[in-house]
Amino acid sequence: MTAGWTTLVQAETLSIALGRADLAIIDCRFSLVNPAAGELAYQQGHLPGAVYAHLDRDLSDHRKHGQGRHPWPDAADFTAKLGTWGITPRHQVAVYDDGDGAHAARAWFMLRELGHEKVAVLDGGWARWTALGLPVDSRIPAPLAVKYPAQFDVGRLLDATHVQERLAQGDLLIDARAADRFRGENEHMDRIAGHVPGARNRPYATNLVDGRFKPPMQLADEFRELLGEHAPAQTIVMCGSGVTACHHLLALERAGIRGARLFTGSWSGWIADPSRPVATGPA
Repeated sequence: MTAGWTTLVQAETLSIALGRADLAIIDCRFSLVNPAAGELAYQQGHLPGAVYAHLDRDLSDHRKHGQGRHPWPDAADFTAKLGTWGITPRHQVAVYDDGDGAHAARAWFMLRELGHEKVAVLDGGWARWTALGLPVDSRIPAPLAVKYPAQFDVGRLLDATHVQERLAQGDLLIDARAADRFRGENEHMDRIAGHVPGARNRPYATNLVDGRFKPPMQLADEFRELLGEHAPAQTIVMCGSGVTACHHLLALERAGIRGARLFTGSWSGWIADPSRPVATGPA
């Protein structure tokens, strides 16, 4: 057993740990354009021993309405899924996707919300793993039936009403969407364009260089400039549906800034109520 990886893990390090009894790997590959593509790719090849987490089916709860395009699931449902994957609170978990780490970051933050410290995103994801010629397998692990007793830390999960209240108290809201979507110039996902009045824009891709996370000190300098006098607990992150915002939560923790909160419904949850105000243009 090691001290554990809690934010990022490098491909070379993870490859050495393959086969460790306490290691669990979750494949989070997903495409918004083709929701079946990630699972099909997983079936064709994945990191050895990895289980598959579908963004819509396993990391969201579409039975909930008015809470955005990827509603945050109940803890009981997510912990039951972890049990079928054979994951317990004692496991070191590594998560990855084939994009920029945003879908993996969603799974990372969900586990972190359960109090699971030893969970890390594979830096560079599937692309870097395969570019290095590291092992790939097509065998799919059989479902298990272990228990994962835990609840979410709901204090870090905010809905639209709570966000409005916190903004009135002077909290900082950071929108992780691309700048053109934030300004309301190009909206291809949601029916209304724009942003929450008072929000500031930092596209989550700003956290990366060449597909990998920037060094911790660089992230710290950039986020401290953005946060200004706001404490981490006064900082809220959002995006289109509460997924890519988790990339900021991971980057913040990588930078040593821990405690920011997530607007779970994000923009798609905000506009579910037509009475809520909408802003366009730069912040």
